[in-house]
Amino acid sequence: MSTATSVADNDIPAGFHPLEQGGPYFQALGPVYAKRQPDGTALMGLRIEAKHTNMLGVTHGGMLATLADSALGMNVSMLRQPRQHLVTVSLSVDYLSAAQPGDWLEAHVTVRRQGRQLAFAECLLRVGERVMLRASGVFSVTGRPRHIG
Repeated sequence: MSTATSVADNDIPAGFHPLEQGGPYFQALGPVYAKRQPDGTALMGLRIEAKHTNMLGVTHGGMLATLADSALGMNVSMLRQPRQHLVTVSLSVDYLSAAQPGDWLEAHVTVRRQGRQLAFAECLLRVGERVMLRASGVFSVTGRPRHIG
């Protein structure tokens, strides 16, 4: 991810650093930031910009689903030993509220179960204490090793 962004570094909460991984589609959401947690997972966050909105001026549901899916997969992968690439098998999303440009949006992930071939996790996208989206995902292990910074 380029360090030249439309979001000023001083506009990002303490402890978050630019997330410099993910494919081209994920990078288009950015800039996306991550903050390591004591349990080995990472919070993901981004500042909502006009490019994230729909015709009503609120966050686009597809963008929110993409962020949740990415946060789920990244966190499941981070907790696997050894780390491996995963693909989404199922993603269930409930839209609960709308975020506005300028809001700081965070993805909070809980990994529920890791099996040999499948993993299960849940994600809440929040602005402060307000939940925007609730998602649950099932991921299949590809068997390919993954290197995460």
